[in-house]
Amino acid sequence: MRHLFKVVIGLAVLIPVLYLTQCADIWIQPPRSAENIEALKRVQIKSYRFAEAGGIDSEYGLYVPTTYQGSDPAPLLVALHGHGSGAMYMMEYNNLLELAENYGFIVVTPVGFSERGWFGSRPPNGFQAGAEDISLSSSEVRRLSELDVMNVVAEVRNDFVIDSQRIYLTGQSMGGSGTWYLASEHPDLWAAIAPLSPVTGEEPEILANCPEIPVLLIAGDRDIEVEIEVTRRWVKKMAELDMDYEYLEIAGGTHSSSGRENLDKVFEFFDNQSK
Repeated sequence: MRHLFKVVIGLAVLIPVLYLTQCADIWIQPPRSAENIEALKRVQIKSYRFAEAGGIDSEYGLYVPTTYQGSDPAPLLVALHGHGSGAMYMMEYNNLLELAENYGFIVVTPVGFSERGWFGSRPPNGFQAGAEDISLSSSEVRRLSELDVMNVVAEVRNDFVIDSQRIYLTGQSMGGSGTWYLASEHPDLWAAIAPLSPVTGEEPEILANCPEIPVLLIAGDRDIEVEIEVTRRWVKKMAELDMDYEYLEIAGGTHSSSGRENLDKVFEFFDNQSK
């Protein structure tokens, strides 16, 4: 949330990089493995014509594992970025691509129309969905943000052989909010979801729209962007709905560290889920 950092690729990925937020939530990027560096080199920044947004070229990130041959359906992971970030944010999210390579996941990272679009979800107090240099209402930006994600998913499913039983959704911070929301709005699409340190203006009641979707929720008890009690309300609602869920509350975990340091658990969880 409110990230002021960019992950440095190229030679700089060999050096630990400080990740900062405006609230001094500090996380140090460990040296990237050779496998992670090679995977980052294979990321493609693509675009499609976003007709509903006036025909603009809308960007998204795409990673295709080396194991993909086009003959067997591949699992797809949709990963949503944090507030103010873009298509590369989740691609550079710790060792996500190395794990995607190992598990054979295609990864797509939509921008969501605007870097501050909230993927259709309601922002918490103090935020609103907006797009720079575009005079649109917050509600219209949110609508286009959701639509952009769905368009990108359709684009990838058209271009690749995707296993329709194994489409997964994750996101960090604002992307976690989008994960909750898009699961509730499109429950038939996702095999499982994993919100990471979600910051949202939505209420847990929306989970009643998607009680059959398995959930892995990760949050830290030292997250200064959202009180842990807010996250625990979502856990309580999942329990009330008798949902299939796992909740990892990371002792000492921060907004920046909690998801990044537990991505292996996200992929293990997804790998065991199918519609």
